[in-house]
Amino acid sequence: MSTFPDPSLNPIQRPTLDWVVKKPWRLIAFGGGTGVLRPGPGTWGTVLAWVLWVLGLHVLTDTHMALFLSVSFFLGCWACHRTGYDLGVSDHSGMNWDEMVAFWLVLWLIPQTWLAQAIAFALFRFFDILKPAPIRYFDRRLHNGFGVMWDDLLAAAYTLLVMAVLVRFGVFS
Repeated sequence: MSTFPDPSLNPIQRPTLDWVVKKPWRLIAFGGGTGVLRPGPGTWGTVLAWVLWVLGLHVLTDTHMALFLSVSFFLGCWACHRTGYDLGVSDHSGMNWDEMVAFWLVLWLIPQTWLAQAIAFALFRFFDILKPAPIRYFDRRLHNGFGVMWDDLLAAAYTLLVMAVLVRFGVFS
């Protein structure tokens, strides 16, 4: 694992909300602060992504959503890299912007029913936590902001594959 030098924070410390809100890149990387919630900061970030989807992101046109996700991905690469540097570790568990962006991708591409969204939520968390191949491979080898973001896109891809099979078999008709 790649580590970064940091004079201000020992990597074994748990970041506080006060620490997170001091820099905009930390606030982004920590999903608006949800990354400090325990247990399961990744799950809390995914919940926030779902809430934001329901509150308004779902109305974006396909073009706007594609642009939003692209900008969010690159913003996440930058924010997670900077935050990892501040923490002294490249992929801290509290950085959950990656879960948010990946789950927005899933929500955009699945049927817009509560059942489909709930199943996708469970599948996404399952794949993100379990990290089947090749997710685990990339999680261990890619570092910095891109690595943080990439493994969650792969978990989204697994989720979308399973959801496509469920759609094909008429589960959401």
